[in-house]
Amino acid sequence: MAEKNKEEVVSELKKKVQKLKEDYENSDLKKNLEEKTREDISLRGKTARGIVKVANHLPVIGPMRVNGDLQNLVSEHERSFRFPPYLQNTQIDRKLYKMELLEKKGDRREKKERYCILQLHGGGYYGRLHNTYRAAAMYFHEITGGFDVLSVDYRVAPEHPYPAALEDATDSYRWLLDQGYPAEHIIISGDSAGGGLTLALCMYLRDRKIALPAGLITMSAWTDLTKSGESYQENYDKDPIFGGSRHTLVYKRGYYLNHDPATPYISPVYGIYNRFPPMLMQVGELEMLLDDTLSVAEKAKAAGTKVKVHVYPGMFHVFQLGLGTYPESLAAWEEVKHFIHVVTGEGFFDR
Repeated sequence: MAEKNKEEVVSELKKKVQKLKEDYENSDLKKNLEEKTREDISLRGKTARGIVKVANHLPVIGPMRVNGDLQNLVSEHERSFRFPPYLQNTQIDRKLYKMELLEKKGDRREKKERYCILQLHGGGYYGRLHNTYRAAAMYFHEITGGFDVLSVDYRVAPEHPYPAALEDATDSYRWLLDQGYPAEHIIISGDSAGGGLTLALCMYLRDRKIALPAGLITMSAWTDLTKSGESYQENYDKDPIFGGSRHTLVYKRGYYLNHDPATPYISPVYGIYNRFPPMLMQVGELEMLLDDTLSVAEKAKAAGTKVKVHVYPGMFHVFQLGLGTYPESLAAWEEVKHFIHVVTGEGFFDR
């Protein structure tokens, strides 16, 4: 009888806890806390968001920024990036494109003992590699305690539409394998279009039974070039970068010229995610591309893939490229660091 009473007490307690949870979910307290969380977005994060919005809506320069022209202009005329003396950045000329391998100077270990980040830059398939991504490569190297980083300056539209970018990304991954890097020592990371390309590359590798990397990282991935997600409308007036205009990279069609944009290798949101490695997917709350990440994450989870998806409140497209200059960017990179630690296991700091 005493045992029965104990069970009844436990059952009652569980019901009360459940009732408290339900009451909290519907309470003003929760709403107030959520509002406070929104208000507590860092001052530097808000400032960065404001600067981004102003910069992307300036006369002349603004349109050039959001349609990709400025990125290529900067890439052509920017100063050579100065790496610290203990790092070596080597340009590798492939037949149709270039790559840059960042590594610790004087590292004598064989490639089979090393780890590498394969970085696929953003730019709407129109913008090329530039110094922001060289800085990001250095950031990857630092947070991982010394991973090599291969940044791919893949061919872009309009001169080189699909499948040029995917071909170059595939070639760069094969190059890493040929150099001796084990597939399980490689992590592919991409932002914006590079995030979509990261997913497309992994699909392509899987479909051809090529050894898959240890993990994937996407930052504000552009996965739906058909723009079918509700966030394209819901965040149209909120997005500080692409919002309020149809004359941005989001609406350019040159990349998928003469191809169906719903092709999974073009728009990975239409792909299948079985037999994928673990994925970390980050996105800003205010992005028109918000659903591009959420839809893929949902499909991947349904297919049994391990996915960590994080929507950063109040943040904008590729906010991570602030590279730690405001708390939200710093938090995103800490999450990247933790993810890499998890998927590479004991080898994370053992170099």
